[in-house]
Amino acid sequence: MRRTVLEKFPAGDPRGSRQAEEYARHRRDEGMAVEVVMDLESDAFLVVVPQQQSAERGW
Repeated sequence: MRRTVLEKFPAGDPRGSRQAEEYARHRRDEGMAVEVVMDLESDAFLVVVPQQQSAERGW
């Protein structure tokens, strides 16, 4: 599954994931389907929009 990253928040922030969760809540209030995930490689919380795979298949 592919995802679009809307915003990135450093995991080392004293507030932890709170900023990412607050940002995600505001986007959900606007009607967006978003989720917060942890990116271990960049040590950051990401607010992402999951992208649906196309229903059209070539087989």
